[in-house]
Amino acid sequence: QVQLVESGGGLVQAGDSLRLSCATSGRTFSSYAMGWFRQAPGKEREFVAAINWSGGSTYYADSVKGRFTISRDNAKNTVYLQMNSLKAEDTAVYYCAADPSSRTVRFGTAGSWGQGTQVTVSS
Repeated sequence: QVQLVESGGGLVQAGDSLRLSCATSGRTFSSYAMGWFRQAPGKEREFVAAINWSGGSTYYADSVKGRFTISRDNAKNTVYLQMNSLKAEDTAVYYCAADPSSRTVRFGTAGSWGQGTQVTVSS
């Protein structure tokens, strides 16, 4: 497992942008697939985006495709989620996830999770 710390959440207006960051500890970050999930009040946690160990493959939920971009900087042990054209329905706690398997990350069964960062989009 790795330690994950998310940051960058906040309160924004519809149409604005935010960039979330997830910093990790340890020397094995570059071997981990990473992902972002979110959970809105009263709803189940849902997949948002994932990226493989090299950054060469990315995956997105249909609801964010074209608006969100996941990226990683292995030199900084950090994964990012650039969120553009935010909508009220994007309001949720956003969680970072890590696992050696990209498939496991995408299926929501990653071995490591962060504590979450709140994103609130006002309409």
